[in-house]
Amino acid sequence: MSFFSASTSSTLVNATGGDKDIEVADPPTDSISSVSFSPTADYLAVGSWDNNVRIYEVGANGQTQGKAMYSHQGPVLSVCWNKDGTKILSGGADNAGRMFDVTTGQASQVAQHDAPIRVVRWIESPQGGVLATGSWDKTIKYWDLRTPNPVSTVQLPERCYTMDVVYPLMVVGTAERHIQVFNLANPTTPFKTLVSPLKWQTRVVSCFPSANGFAVGSIEGRVAIQYVEEKDASNNFSFKCHRRDQSPTTKDQSLVYAVNDISFHPVHGTFSTCGSDGTINFWDKDARTRLKSFEQAPGPVPCTAFNRTGTIFAYAVSYDWSKGHSGMTPGHPNKLMLHACKDEEVKRKPAKR
Repeated sequence: MSFFSASTSSTLVNATGGDKDIEVADPPTDSISSVSFSPTADYLAVGSWDNNVRIYEVGANGQTQGKAMYSHQGPVLSVCWNKDGTKILSGGADNAGRMFDVTTGQASQVAQHDAPIRVVRWIESPQGGVLATGSWDKTIKYWDLRTPNPVSTVQLPERCYTMDVVYPLMVVGTAERHIQVFNLANPTTPFKTLVSPLKWQTRVVSCFPSANGFAVGSIEGRVAIQYVEEKDASNNFSFKCHRRDQSPTTKDQSLVYAVNDISFHPVHGTFSTCGSDGTINFWDKDARTRLKSFEQAPGPVPCTAFNRTGTIFAYAVSYDWSKGHSGMTPGHPNKLMLHACKDEEVKRKPAKR
């Protein structure tokens, strides 16, 4: 188990009254691609373009300590945990899926594709746990970690860009705006296939905790809320976000940014969006209202995650290549931040009478 700067720590309580977000010590050395909290304890796994996955322990006051690190042979694009929090799974541009065993400190390769693995998700089914990997080789593969070959392979219409699982629901977003919805009782055949309700490239899909629908975020500053069953279709809607006026005097909302990630609160079912504009919002989809706006970060926010109890919200501030090579300026911030969630920020609004 490789430890990194175990002596440093940061605290969530600060001199100004404890409301400021905490910066994690010893962040990755290149852009952060993925963050994921353990489902059983306050450990945070972080994947980066520096080819490494880092694991941090988050203390009660938000102080953090680097616990372990393991490597891919290319940028890490996605990280997740298994159900009991003993294993971290990751996928990367080295076309490999890797597993880190928290108890032994050993990393091993557990999945292989013909192109980068864009997303990894753990599926906990009645039959046991399975790793799903979605790749730019236009497939999803399911892996039983005890055997070297995939249990099954699903052909996608296009390259996998995003995927999320809340059993028994799995939603996959691909290039060319295809979205496939799976009922994991039948994991090899899509339950339904649709074209994204948004007109532009899909950046992220995220399942409702209730598993009856999902949110879609696009590169054009827009989010769609979609229910799976036709009977709920009247509740589908989309809204604009992560947009800005060209100048203080015009209200044109003409600067449009990508929605990079959507995270649902594990208790209240509210959700966050983050964007290339460096802003984060918390939303209540049922009241169709915004609960909170964060102060603009000094760079794009590529990824976010709530911890298992929904009391800590982690987000990265890193260059996301949204402005191409010219946007990669020297000294661009690369930070991992922790926000202590207040009830009024994440609780649903009461229904209007």
